[in-house]
Amino acid sequence: MLTTLHSFDRTNGGNPYAGLVQGADGMLYGTTFDGGAYKHGTVYAISQSGTFNTLHTFHLTDGSGPVGGLMEYDDGSFFGTTEGGGANGYGTVFQLSPYGPLTTLYSFDKTHGAYPFGALVQGTDQNLYGTTNGGGANGDGTIFQITSGGTLTTLHSFDSADGSAPYGGLVQGTDGNFYGTTEAGGPNNDGTIFRLSMGLAPFVKTLPIFGRVGATVTILGTDLTGATSVTFHGTAATFTVLSPTAIKATVPAGARTGMVQVTAPSGTLASNVPFQVL
Repeated sequence: MLTTLHSFDRTNGGNPYAGLVQGADGMLYGTTFDGGAYKHGTVYAISQSGTFNTLHTFHLTDGSGPVGGLMEYDDGSFFGTTEGGGANGYGTVFQLSPYGPLTTLYSFDKTHGAYPFGALVQGTDQNLYGTTNGGGANGDGTIFQITSGGTLTTLHSFDSADGSAPYGGLVQGTDGNFYGTTEAGGPNNDGTIFRLSMGLAPFVKTLPIFGRVGATVTILGTDLTGATSVTFHGTAATFTVLSPTAIKATVPAGARTGMVQVTAPSGTLASNVPFQVL
């Protein structure tokens, strides 16, 4: 049975294009593309029972149109992008604490990219990675890295031949590389699938990233066949290898919040983010 938890009315936001993300505190967080006091979008929190709270209303100078949604960083703050607005009108990267004001970390200037549509992803090196739909050296969009403090580096400028307009953002595979797509470009101008290597080591990923003692967790990785141990912050867990890329484990008694580690024939693989024991 479906239950409507909240209906937007423009004053508290409108047109929530991006999906929700559940924070470590159990609340759900999201963005609206427009609406709010200044009609440039909002960031909000909503409980699973439907209690709604607007956390920030964009007013163009700090961004406009947060399309890509939010991601939660290790420290509990949230990062996101707006596709427009900011100091130069080409979009922003922002940080927001559930208990503090929004900070604009970077305003795109077209030279280093413009119009970031996709969500950010936190790499295993603790830096944030994303894409812009346009701008860069050739006007076809970019891949960028930004630190949690706001230092941005352009990693790649698309040139149409290798793709154009990477709307969808990035995902870091458990092999350590980043993967994504472009909406257009490539030899047929119908888009591309690309891989970007930053030299980061393989890791494992838990689904979900939180749970209680006794919960079943799926652990994704590479070359997991022959794994000999799984630990949650040092506490051994019972597990079953399902395939070369997946393990099923049970959160053990005495487990505390921290990294999950898998000992495999290729070495010890740590999780990309700490597992939250509820």
